[in-house]
Amino acid sequence: MSDFQPFYDVNLSYEDNYRKGPFGAFADALRTNAGNGGDAGTEMPAASFLGIPVNLPFGIPAGPLLNERFTTAAFRMGFDLAVYKTVRSRAWGCNPFPNVLAVHPKSADGSLTPGSPELDEGVLADTNYELPISISNSFGVPSRDPDEWQPDMCRAIEAAGEGQLLVPSFQGSRVAGMDEAAYIADHVTTARLVTETGAQLMEMNTSCPNEGHNRLLCHDPALVGRITEAVKNEIGDLPLVVKLAYIPDDAALETMVRATAARGTVQGFSTINTISARLVDADGNQALPGAGRDRSGVCGNAIRGAGLDMVARLAAIRERLGLDFAIVGVGGVIEPEHYAAYRAAGADAVMSATGAMWDATLARRIARQAAER
Repeated sequence: MSDFQPFYDVNLSYEDNYRKGPFGAFADALRTNAGNGGDAGTEMPAASFLGIPVNLPFGIPAGPLLNERFTTAAFRMGFDLAVYKTVRSRAWGCNPFPNVLAVHPKSADGSLTPGSPELDEGVLADTNYELPISISNSFGVPSRDPDEWQPDMCRAIEAAGEGQLLVPSFQGSRVAGMDEAAYIADHVTTARLVTETGAQLMEMNTSCPNEGHNRLLCHDPALVGRITEAVKNEIGDLPLVVKLAYIPDDAALETMVRATAARGTVQGFSTINTISARLVDADGNQALPGAGRDRSGVCGNAIRGAGLDMVARLAAIRERLGLDFAIVGVGGVIEPEHYAAYRAAGADAVMSATGAMWDATLARRIARQAAER
């Protein structure tokens, strides 16, 4: 990689990153007011995502783009799809610092396989960041209050250049005493707040803990189906994408598709988010401080195999059922060939979080390689 200074500074807290970031080449792009798209040129967009023209169906998924400064810098560096970090209907605090550690799986290629005993026995995590990079993702889905994120999201949408698209990410918030009806209603409220920003589409996050420690909404397809139906009734014709974690069982994955896309409430799936692992230090102790943080989502190089597997299986279900939903491939995209592998597996668009954090030139490298083919 050509730029080893991440645009999200892992040595600072989430709050400091929100106020002071982005860093590295992303900060340079803002200071120099570089043109949108970098090397994109002046030609009309060559591709589309859910019917919306884009220069290159590549970008950064929900997570590291904290606010308009981050998303604008991403656009200027040629990431044509920029996902605004997941927002909520209310302010929500971040997990304690640190949130990001380097993760070192035992396998020769640095991969983590879903179902591997290593995930429960413990994976080494420390501050020794090495290439190819894998990291922890332990933020707890923080959110600003809508009074803050709505106007900021409006500015982020307006900053997109020709052939570029801001994708808002949102999720419901379960609080003590909330029943299912209120939980669904909170999703609807948040989706409505997103529509008020002028968004052209949105992504619903079902892949982070929504209902308690390490319990994922996407593990309950029937509930996801009820939520997406309610959300779709609110947002109308705006496309809705659902973010999924790794789902190992083909039958469960097909159940998710039948409960959502087959009913017309979902127009796309983004997958995967992270793989949950028990993270330990060199002495075998819990690596991330605090109660309930013995496990964390791992992202980056370690999860590419799982991400490609999910995309291929979703594409097979799409073909078998004769459906027409979009697939966004996410996980371990660090080099241009990884983008090509996801496209070959059936992804309509591809995104990189960890790889992009450490290599601000990744989109431009992918665009150049794509142009040469």
